[in-house]
Amino acid sequence: MQKRTLGSSGLEVSAIGLGCMTMTGGYSGMPDRQDMITLLRAAVDRGVTFFDTAEAYGPHANEELVGEVLAPYADQVVIATKFAQDIDPVERKPRGRMLRPEDVAGAVDGSLQRLRLDVIDLYYQHRVNPDVPIEEMAGAVKDLVDAGKVKRFGMSEAAEDTIRRAHAVQPVIAIQSEYNLWWRRPEQGVLAACAELGIGFVPFSPLGKGFLTGTVDTTTSFAANDLRAQIPRFSGEALEHNLALVEEVKAIAAAKDATPGQIALAWLLAQQPWIVPIPGTTKLHRLEENLAAADVTLSEAELDQLNDLSSRIEIHGGRYPDQLEAQTNL
Repeated sequence: MQKRTLGSSGLEVSAIGLGCMTMTGGYSGMPDRQDMITLLRAAVDRGVTFFDTAEAYGPHANEELVGEVLAPYADQVVIATKFAQDIDPVERKPRGRMLRPEDVAGAVDGSLQRLRLDVIDLYYQHRVNPDVPIEEMAGAVKDLVDAGKVKRFGMSEAAEDTIRRAHAVQPVIAIQSEYNLWWRRPEQGVLAACAELGIGFVPFSPLGKGFLTGTVDTTTSFAANDLRAQIPRFSGEALEHNLALVEEVKAIAAAKDATPGQIALAWLLAQQPWIVPIPGTTKLHRLEENLAAADVTLSEAELDQLNDLSSRIEIHGGRYPDQLEAQTNL
């Protein structure tokens, strides 16, 4: 597996990481836990060194799974986790408020315990709390860095100005946001700020929640507990319209003897050398397919074709339900 460095931080990770969220639910069904243990070990065996989880996934169950499996490899891998919501530790349910600076020390202690770590490699603020100046949240993480509980600070779904203000208090080494061929908002300032400040960029949902794999069409139905059942761009006329994008990606993939998902990941990798996508999966064959994208090289003409395609086809429908989109800082 090829390696990449997240910005100027010196943090070297596999060129493609693994998003672990769906290993404890989120899309349809609850994966078998033993199967997910096997999959995580397979990822390590195949050279993945960058794993992404969060306190909110589960909640708590995802960190416990990742911690159990990766504990023997703690000196070989980088584990990133996130904080944002106040979660009841007994009922494992959000209490309906976002964490404040005085809450962060307790949150990190819980994550350390669940992940079986002495220090967290990369600690993201999962979502920006609009009621707290970002300087205060960054200061709370700085205290954790000074205490030796956190090595590095990251932010998720943060706007350019927010990133700059936080970075002035505690250096931000990674920004995690959705970025793919059907959501290119980070190009509107965030990526330029990352380049200027030496911050790495970690795209989540690099395959558009499965859309860019070419496996979703108008006959696809999502279970009620599948997040995609609530996402406007996956439903009705919007989905039918949006399929024009993936049909053209399929044609490019066929000409390259690659899969549509590999083309989507290769496009991301070609944008900047400090971009490290973290596709998630619960299937071994998808893991292997995703990792093989690191070996797909796109020509300038193919990149131009994909850029034109992505710009030309206007995507219909929101990328989240309204209540989730309102939680972002973009």
